Amino acid sequence: MSGGRGGKDSTAEARAITVARLVLGTLFASTGLCGLLGLLPLAPPHAFQQILLDSGWMVFVKLVELAAGLLLLSNRFVPLALALLAPVVGSIALYHLLLDPAFLWLVPLVVGLEGFLLWAYRGSFRGVLARDARPGG
Repeated sequence: MSGGRGGKDSTAEARAITVARLVLGTLFASTGLCGLLGLLPLAPPHAFQQILLDSGWMVFVKLVELAAGLLLLSNRFVPLALALLAPVVGSIALYHLLLDPAFLWLVPLVVGLEGFLLWAYRGSFRGVLARDARPGG
């Protein structure tokens, strides 16, 4: 991500990546854990939310959030954590854009952090994005 100048740019870049990883990890680990413990939502759920809660879907989502958040916080398997969170972040963004604008301010933050980290770790996704991928390596 640096402009090739090394030194100060690399250090600032590394710090920005670390801060973004820790903020996103804290956000998802805490919301995942709070969701599993029944501490969320703070407001009465909307009809769509209620369907997700009643079906058990949100338990799965909260487990993914917790696991990915802990991976980000531990700085282990970060690309896997980002890949797991990508559809969650997309769902959160669409939910707040289309159904419940109460926490719309959170969408640019979460999408921005996820996007920044995906770009920072883009080298880890080269194989996934290979146009002519072959099975078996």
